[in-house]
Amino acid sequence: MRGLAKREVWRHEPLKTGVAELDLIAVEAPIALQFNGISHAVLLATPQDLEDLAVGFAFTEGIVRDASDIYDVQVHESEQGHIVDIEIASACLQRLKQRRRQLAGRTGCGLCGLESLEEVRRDLPPVATPTAQARADAVFIALEQLRGLQPLHQQTGATHAAGLAQADGTIKVVREDVGRHNALDKLIGHLMRTDGLQHAQEQMIVVSSRASFEMVQKTAAAKVPTLVAVSAPTSFAINLATELNLLLVGFGRAHQFSAYSHPHRLSTT
Repeated sequence: MRGLAKREVWRHEPLKTGVAELDLIAVEAPIALQFNGISHAVLLATPQDLEDLAVGFAFTEGIVRDASDIYDVQVHESEQGHIVDIEIASACLQRLKQRRRQLAGRTGCGLCGLESLEEVRRDLPPVATPTAQARADAVFIALEQLRGLQPLHQQTGATHAAGLAQADGTIKVVREDVGRHNALDKLIGHLMRTDGLQHAQEQMIVVSSRASFEMVQKTAAAKVPTLVAVSAPTSFAINLATELNLLLVGFGRAHQFSAYSHPHRLSTT
């Protein structure tokens, strides 16, 4: 698996002090994204599912309008990391300039490198209200399934995950990465490449991280009406979710969660 590496570690624990063993480590590498030959951003990410990452990043950043604007994605490995060349429609180049970033990014922050405050908030329409209420039992099912669908995390303890769940809570696809924003971009990119967002209005995204502002923004860009997070939301995330008609759930646990926006969209039956 490209996301795993083996390193020697010295374990110190009762009856086993100073023992050298091999440990599985999550790989974190620089990923350079180039659009039509123009260097745009360098992310620190887990180097697997990079085609999904490129497509999802291009869409959630507002560079492309949909999958048809992306003509080709090529991944090249170098000594320093990975280079992803994305060929996009010429009409999207202006969006690329508007979302221009410096060539540096950090794992934990989805906004690093933006050049002005105006670039932080995208102009997105509210998400359409689903035809049926979200079921509380489906939220619990999705949370439980997500825990068992993270092989990288189970082996390393160092990655986040984002999964797409159906109305009944069944998760169809999961993507993992050392960065929570990258995991969500990988998920959205995969769904775009496979027409998996066709029924987005009846689905939910479940993430293993906190619900930051940009996680809400990316979910809304994909037109998915519900975001469920294992950890807490931020005030900016709650405000944006309220404005964009997104049901935001935080502190998702085995038997409890908290709804921070549009709680009327939840059904307890």
